[in-house]
Amino acid sequence: MVFQRVGVLGSGIMGSGIAEVAAATGATVIVRSRSQATADAMLTTMQKSLAKQVEKGKRDQGEADAILSRVTATTHLSDLSDCDFVIESVIEDLAVKRALFNELGGVVNPEAVLATNTSTLSVIELAMETSRPDRVCGLHFFNPASVMSLVEVVRPICASDETMAAVTEFVLACGKEPVNVKDQAGFVVNALLFPYLNNAVRLLEQGVATKEGIDIAMKGGCGFPMGPFALLDLVGLDTSVAILDALFAEFAEPNFSPRPLLRRMVSAGQLGRKSGTGFYDYRR
Repeated sequence: MVFQRVGVLGSGIMGSGIAEVAAATGATVIVRSRSQATADAMLTTMQKSLAKQVEKGKRDQGEADAILSRVTATTHLSDLSDCDFVIESVIEDLAVKRALFNELGGVVNPEAVLATNTSTLSVIELAMETSRPDRVCGLHFFNPASVMSLVEVVRPICASDETMAAVTEFVLACGKEPVNVKDQAGFVVNALLFPYLNNAVRLLEQGVATKEGIDIAMKGGCGFPMGPFALLDLVGLDTSVAILDALFAEFAEPNFSPRPLLRRMVSAGQLGRKSGTGFYDYRR
């Protein structure tokens, strides 16, 4: 099974990155966005990403132009009807994703494979919204998708061997490193990462150190490229709370319950880089 026409649902940072790496495999890519404005913004973001790669010598201009030429954007779900592979990358909300997979299952070619870029949610819940649960899986790319090498390949209990082999081959064609994971909340990376981030907030609440001090300590003591508070701001505090809520719902472990400070900051609209303020101020 070779994917020649790939659909991407969602035109945000992750959708744009996934579309770029998919187009780099030689596939024709069509991105479905909710509005023409966000579709145009996605193409601009991709153009900037490719230009930066050319500037750094990672691609030549001809290759970058060819990748961009293989990507188009639409606001109509029906335009994905002849795709042989569709990757969903919308808001991390189970109800939204379930509704989308239910609709998608009736639009896209019955032989097409469907994947979700969820970072935490149950893939089986989405697969059972379609008439082809054997052709549904999870592909968790990391941000930024054009740079990060890992992809968690999530196998729900309904997925066929053929489906998993095809998506793994796709990941390899994207130049990424696939890791097979069980369909369990958080998979590997987030199941380990978010308790750590949550406990960093706990230390801040307890006054053990300042946020700056904790970030410096984890970078200097553990060799991490980014401290927990800078990382929370990058991920988005609302996204972080949603991930922790999903982990707590599945495992009911105290470390997965979002700290009160996180919830209060989300209520205040302090979401991190995306809103301009979070644990740090990005409005300057």
